[in-house]
Amino acid sequence: MSGHSKFANIKHKKEKNDAKKGKIFTIIGREIVIAVKEGGPDPANNSKLRDVIAKAKANNMPNDTIDRGIKKAAGDGNADNYERITYEGYGPSGIAIIVETLTDNKNRTAANVRSAFTKGNGNVGTPGCVSYMFDQKGQIIIDKEECEMDGDDLMMIALDAGAEDFNEEEDSFEILTSPDDFSAVRETLEKEGIPMAEADVTMIPQNYITLTDEQALKDLNRTLDLLEDDDDVQYVYTNLDE
Repeated sequence: MSGHSKFANIKHKKEKNDAKKGKIFTIIGREIVIAVKEGGPDPANNSKLRDVIAKAKANNMPNDTIDRGIKKAAGDGNADNYERITYEGYGPSGIAIIVETLTDNKNRTAANVRSAFTKGNGNVGTPGCVSYMFDQKGQIIIDKEECEMDGDDLMMIALDAGAEDFNEEEDSFEILTSPDDFSAVRETLEKEGIPMAEADVTMIPQNYITLTDEQALKDLNRTLDLLEDDDDVQYVYTNLDE
C-alpha cells in the first residue's frame, strides 16, 4: 500500500471543500440525521454518531449547529427521511466512479447523477460494475507536521487498537482499518490526543489509472464538478491517479 501519497489529494480536496463549507455542513448534517435515526441521539451509546461529531468538529462545524442537528433528528418525526443510494459507472477512458448519495427524492438524484456522467462523456452502469475494483476501509490520515509522536509509537498504538495496516508517506501517516474496527481505532487515537487530518470509512482503489489525454481529463473533471455541486451527493470515489 505504501508509496502512493493520498494526503496531497486530501489537501487538494480540502482546499476545494473549504471554498464550499456550506456543502460540507450539508453533508455532515445529513450524516447526523442518519446516525441518530439508526442508533439514537446519545453519542455515548452510538459510535456512528461519535464518528460524525468528530468529523463535524474537524471541519469546524460550530457545536451549537451539531447539537441542533442531533435534537432535530431525535425529536422531529417529520425530519427528512434520507435514503442512501450508491451509483456506479465509468468516466472517460474507463475511469471507475462511485457516487454515494443521501436523498429525499430518488428521481431527482438519479436524473442529476446521470446528467453529470453524460456531460462528461461517461455513463452510469449497473450496481457492482466498478465497486469490485475498490476496497471499503476505514482510513485515517495524520499530517506529520501536526503530530509530535514518533512513527513507530503511532504504529503500535494503531495496530494494538485493531488497525489492519500502517503506512508512512513523505508528509503523512496513513492508518487503514476494517469498516467495523474504524470507530474503535479512531477513538483510541482521539484519546491519545493525536490530531487527524482525515478520518472516514472510504473506498480505496486497488489500482490507479493515469489519464494523459487532456480532453478525457477535462471531461472527467466536468463530471466530478457537477457531482460535487449536487447537494444530494455525499462522496465521490474514482481510481484516477492524481
